[in-house]
Amino acid sequence: MAPAFSLRRLGAADAASYRDLRLDGLRRHPEAFGAAWEEEIEKPLAWFADRLEGNAVFGAWMEGDQLAGVAGLMVPAGPKQRHKGILWGMYVRPEARGSGAAPALVRRVLEQAGGSVEEVRLTVVASNTAAVRLYSRFGFRPYGCEPRALKVGDCYYDEMLMALSLSAAG
Repeated sequence: MAPAFSLRRLGAADAASYRDLRLDGLRRHPEAFGAAWEEEIEKPLAWFADRLEGNAVFGAWMEGDQLAGVAGLMVPAGPKQRHKGILWGMYVRPEARGSGAAPALVRRVLEQAGGSVEEVRLTVVASNTAAVRLYSRFGFRPYGCEPRALKVGDCYYDEMLMALSLSAAG
């Protein structure tokens, strides 16, 4: 059976849908992102369009043209760091979870990374067991933990640092 979503790279024309999804993620799960809803709600639509143009950001579109999930790949510009990419901004709306969109997005980011970087890294809140399990299924392995990496209100969250060597990826 075909998935109930389609994947494609987002561009500037998708900025409004991306902004809506991004703000939804920041509002529902402030502990899962380094950015804050209070900060990004103030950003103009052009800021989101620039972000889409400057990175490889992929979206999972559900029937009815709703953007249900995103994941991005950022490759540093500096010559000493461009051998590694960073998977960032991963978020799937609650109603789309379990649809296969999350693994499809990770797979698409890894396809994009192949041939351009040697390794993909990410950070994930250590207590987000579903996300850690997802990344682990793709072969990401922890290489460190940053205690108290994020502070939301009076709560601190540790971030697990994970990496996948693309030469070892299946």
